Amino acid sequence: MVIAGIAGFYYLADSATVVRLAAVLAGLAAAAVTMWYTAPGQQFVVFSQDALKEARKVVWPTRKETIQTTGIVFAFVVVMAIFLWVVDAGLLWAVQLLMGRSDT
Repeated sequence: MVIAGIAGFYYLADSATVVRLAAVLAGLAAAAVTMWYTAPGQQFVVFSQDALKEARKVVWPTRKETIQTTGIVFAFVVVMAIFLWVVDAGLLWAVQLLMGRSDT
């Protein structure tokens, strides 16, 4: 219903802005009424309330913990980049040696 309201907004492109906004608001209102009075809508409302309750229970990391974790991730990325560069260079050397194109 929300999508229908948005579609009406674009369908009524030649109409006044008030009419176009009314189409969107009508779609939102129809969706809200449908959600409020149907079983799936009620289940969604209950699920949303439960999700908000759980989100309030989350213990967010401190600034120090965030910086430390970011540093560890950055260091790991640097180490992996160096490792992959060494492996790539080694494989390049091995392929060149096997194909007889070695510079040495």
